[in-house]
Amino acid sequence: MDPIINIEETPGKTVGRRRIVDGFRFGMEVQKAGASFRQTLGVPKGVYRFHSHEEADDWLMTKIAEAAARKDRN
Repeated sequence: MDPIINIEETPGKTVGRRRIVDGFRFGMEVQKAGASFRQTLGVPKGVYRFHSHEEADDWLMTKIAEAAARKDRN
């Protein structure tokens, strides 16, 4: 069986690196972005428990569809 990755090949060029000066500030900005994204999707605030990932995915798709339907009516 051949290896998936050729370990003798030299890695390619690195184009850029992200430099995070203040990790806390970066984390807070990511949290704000996530909260605003959640609001645009129409997902209600709170903690939800599901029996499976499939159930959670179905619920999320339903909420997104309901929000889209409300937006179309307006």
